[in-house]
Amino acid sequence: MKQDSTRNIAYTVDCEDYVHVVKFNPFDSGDASSLIAYGGNNYVVVGTCRFQEEDAEVEGMQYKTLRTFHHGIRVDAIAWSPETRLDALPPQIRFCTAASDRKLRLFTSDLQDKNEFKIFDGHSDYINDLVFAPQEGQEVASVSDDHTCRVWDLDGNEKAHFVLRSPGMSVCWHPEEAFKLMVAEKNGTIRFYDLITQQAILSLECEQTPLMSADWCFKNTLKIGAVAGSDWLIWDITRSSYPQDKRPVHVDRARLFRWSRVNENLFATTGYPGKTTTQLLVHHLGHPQPILTGSAAVGSGLTWHRTLPLCAVGGDHKIFFWVTEM
Repeated sequence: MKQDSTRNIAYTVDCEDYVHVVKFNPFDSGDASSLIAYGGNNYVVVGTCRFQEEDAEVEGMQYKTLRTFHHGIRVDAIAWSPETRLDALPPQIRFCTAASDRKLRLFTSDLQDKNEFKIFDGHSDYINDLVFAPQEGQEVASVSDDHTCRVWDLDGNEKAHFVLRSPGMSVCWHPEEAFKLMVAEKNGTIRFYDLITQQAILSLECEQTPLMSADWCFKNTLKIGAVAGSDWLIWDITRSSYPQDKRPVHVDRARLFRWSRVNENLFATTGYPGKTTTQLLVHHLGHPQPILTGSAAVGSGLTWHRTLPLCAVGGDHKIFFWVTEM
């Protein structure tokens, strides 16, 4: 690999605890800064970030914590609601978490006196991923090792229930396809469900396992990406149910796949945590080799900025940020 593709970390934020998951808000919150949430062993911190790549008056990056939410248990996944607004009076922060006790928690705060949370109970095993309905934000979908995908309203009532053939690893809801849900299973199958008829309408096959993570391209609804085994795989759903492109990238096993939100050819993958360092690779479909290689001491979580080619990974008492080229 060419030396110039190995980039040092651009920025870091110090955290009080090990960061299990980190998530940029993918929706416009009406503020120039970007919202970011990260989860530790028993709390969620919500903060704002501003980077010199978007604002010439910022030197490096500015980070500010808005609020720390007591969670009481390890945070495994975080999803932002599109109803989160910093330009409203009072502001509204809304996000949902999945925790190691198999429950979802919906948090709503005005960053002052109002701090509410509701518990959604129903999964019988570990919850691997969750997502808000991207337009109105009135529903949350979650997938679990209990071989189900469930859709909940904001009161925690189950609105839909899909039985899977293996653990559900990723769930995606695309803003341009509001009535479809993408569910990726550990056995290597990715299915799309029609939420009106509650039927599966399309499936894709990895032909290898375990599938650990999949994502629906924000910039191109026909593109799906995943990691399975040590490879990344890309589909164009109009062409075939099998991947059009795949490549071995992580020596042991790949853990996460995330598309950039600003370029349909840009995506990142991470290796499996548990080694002394976790490898982050940023790939461009026009390049045979990764265009950026980063490593974080025992990293976890992977998230892209809403408007910049910049991604973040959590780690031991830190969040690490890498900036890449378009």
